[in-house]
Amino acid sequence: MSRALFTTPLILPRCSTTRRIVRMSATETRYPGISFKSMAIKPPSHPTYDLKGVIKLALAEDAGDRGDVTCLATIPLDMEVEAHFLAKEDGIIAGVTLAEMVFHEVDPSLKMEWFQKDGDYVHKGLQFGKVYGRAHSIVVSERVVLNFMQRMSGIATLTKAMADAARPACILETRKTAPGLRLVDKWAVLIGGGRNHRMGLFDMVMIKDNHISAAGGIINSIKSVDEYLDKKNLQMEVEVETRTLEEVHEVLRYASQTKTSLTRIMLDNMVVPLPNGDVDVSMLKEAVQLISGRFDTEASGNVTMDTVHKIGQTGVTFISSGALTHSVKALDISLKIDMELALQVGRRTKRA
Repeated sequence: MSRALFTTPLILPRCSTTRRIVRMSATETRYPGISFKSMAIKPPSHPTYDLKGVIKLALAEDAGDRGDVTCLATIPLDMEVEAHFLAKEDGIIAGVTLAEMVFHEVDPSLKMEWFQKDGDYVHKGLQFGKVYGRAHSIVVSERVVLNFMQRMSGIATLTKAMADAARPACILETRKTAPGLRLVDKWAVLIGGGRNHRMGLFDMVMIKDNHISAAGGIINSIKSVDEYLDKKNLQMEVEVETRTLEEVHEVLRYASQTKTSLTRIMLDNMVVPLPNGDVDVSMLKEAVQLISGRFDTEASGNVTMDTVHKIGQTGVTFISSGALTHSVKALDISLKIDMELALQVGRRTKRA
């Protein structure tokens, strides 16, 4: 379906823990000519997510009950054109495979050619791909394609910057994703060089403050999880949130005396903001030293581009940031049939 001229692949950071993989309906969606096995970075796993259904919904909300009345009025149905993807700012491109799926859903006869792949760097003014075929189909697809690509590229760009700064720790997103776009947002994190946290409520036990309060304490909550997993004969990662060094000591004492399913300890809000804009990571560092490799550790809270490098130097295994997906700034991308005019306008507005 498409010809691709690819550059150097993105190298993902190595992390100590591998996730339990569950089957995902998205990877079983059939799009002739699009192979999940051959793509640069595959989408994460989910047992029920319907990626094709998400695409259809996005197209349906745009088309309404009449379709694109402007296209129907202005573009002959048999007209064929070539349209070019133009990056209007620097960043990491993401959503190339998803764009192909959208185009194919609208019109399987459309052809694409990409000069960059998911995870590649693009600079302002770069033409990184093109689509050719029926003009009507291309214009109808345009906004949905760009909405996906711009959001995913924004997430991937921020993730790449934070992942580079966090090393040797690994950067994770959270469940703070756009409703209905969980898999798409988390796919973009992978493309940017991050790692996925749990996909949802089903694939990892994560004991947080409200669970601890309701269970009557941190040890009661861990005991309850151990008993539940044993009763249900389930094996999965288990993480518990700690907010004080005393809680860390409690968890370690319990784990030293009892066989437990616990695999990771979250160190929440142990990064303390200072009046000068810096952060104090001494509490986080002490907690990591107390745990001393017996469990994976995850730093959470007060994670920004300005603080993530310092946090990553404490020895923590993972750093989680909700901002990767809940505060995303879309990467500016356009799709233009008349590239010469588009570049003239871009130069005038300093966007190309």
